[in-house]
Amino acid sequence: MKGKIKAICVAGKKGVRKHPVKQAELRKNHGIAGDAHAGPGHRQISILVDKSIEKVKLSANIKISDGDFAENIIISGIDLKQLSVGTRLKLNDSVILEITQFGKKCHDRCRIFEKAGVCAMSDEGIFAKVLNGGYLNKGDEIEVLND
Repeated sequence: MKGKIKAICVAGKKGVRKHPVKQAELRKNHGIAGDAHAGPGHRQISILVDKSIEKVKLSANIKISDGDFAENIIISGIDLKQLSVGTRLKLNDSVILEITQFGKKCHDRCRIFEKAGVCAMSDEGIFAKVLNGGYLNKGDEIEVLND
């Protein structure tokens, strides 16, 4: 299974929407350099599929921008629901991520939840840790290595 990176988003502090960038450095056992959610642990990177975001846009008839769900990476072409914890993803030629968690409990209701009544990250997002770092660019390919 292969897909593409549609957007890469970062934020320098927690509690704010992330903003799109063209390139990001992913560091082993850390996450995206300069992102407030990076650091040790199992939720170093957050990923959403573009179809999940579109579903919220259509159901609530609201405008949503890349980064509004605090996602780090938006992808297309891969059905995350078909994967499992422990699956490894190869992004471009060097970055390797391992899926560590599906969904999350939203402790604070974000502005999207307040408008739409749903949160794509809690329902359809995944989290991963960085096994091998490198640079990512919008448009890079993603490959499922195992499942």
